[in-house]
Amino acid sequence: MGGTSLAEFQPEDLAMAKFLPTSLVRPHSPLTLFSCTPSYLLLQMDDCRRIGNQNLLPAYLDPTLQPSDLLTGVSFASGASGYDPLTPKLPSVFSLSDQLEMFKEYIGKLKGMVGEERTNTILSKSLFFVVQGSNDITSTYFTIRRGQYDFASYADLLVIWASSFFKELYGLGARRIGVFSAPPLGCLPSQRTLAGGIQRECVEKYNEASQLFNTKLSSGLDSLNTNFPLAKFVYVDIYNPLLDIIQNPQKSGFEVVNKGCCGTGLIEVSVLCNRLNPFTCNDATKYVFWDSYHPTERAYKTIIGEIFQGYVDSFF
Repeated sequence: MGGTSLAEFQPEDLAMAKFLPTSLVRPHSPLTLFSCTPSYLLLQMDDCRRIGNQNLLPAYLDPTLQPSDLLTGVSFASGASGYDPLTPKLPSVFSLSDQLEMFKEYIGKLKGMVGEERTNTILSKSLFFVVQGSNDITSTYFTIRRGQYDFASYADLLVIWASSFFKELYGLGARRIGVFSAPPLGCLPSQRTLAGGIQRECVEKYNEASQLFNTKLSSGLDSLNTNFPLAKFVYVDIYNPLLDIIQNPQKSGFEVVNKGCCGTGLIEVSVLCNRLNPFTCNDATKYVFWDSYHPTERAYKTIIGEIFQGYVDSFF
């Protein structure tokens, strides 16, 4: 797995500092903001229908990582990163190039453990997931890049950068790559607070930007599938499943959609989000969002359940 904070377990990142899992109901889980999310790495094909054989996908840089973890999958994701090379520079986090370098190092370690032939088999039969784009749109385009490009042109650039990254993954042995769409960014609590007016409505221009990017990303993956017939580049839509939960929370048993469980739920992320914050809710299972940007564990599980039912066969 690799990408941004929606998929990230790195222990050293200030943007995703060590916190208890989003549900606050698994006190024995490793300290991490997320306890069950998708992203850029290897789920063995034998385990993919049950999403691996461990509750948490460990971070590649976790100092407690065991050699056996390399065989079942790790995460290279870094909070606040993006396809745009500028995006990770703003908060000084790992770029996709950095994540690729770690992946190359991982391959070297795997070869040392099981040999080159089995390593190649593992890579070709594993699932790779990439979760990116959100920070590019909210943190980079609408703050810096919109003075340089209209959004359609910027989305084209994002797809060019993304396609280059996917080709590099292919060159390193990946053959089954799932690429997650951007979510409905305008409905994130933070964006409602910053641009949703007094009523904190969903911000349509941000949702429209997500949709345009997603359309271009899907087309880009179609082109890659044509040019690389031995690989499967699978577009994974999370925009519509998450938007459906936000618009129809009662169907999945959620009660709060416009703010996060942590703190006031209006703007807090990162170090402001932990169980010591006196305003943090007591029951995160009622909330779609943990903080002002990231869904709760229960929301993730709801979305991922739907995704794997609809997409797992696309990787075979």
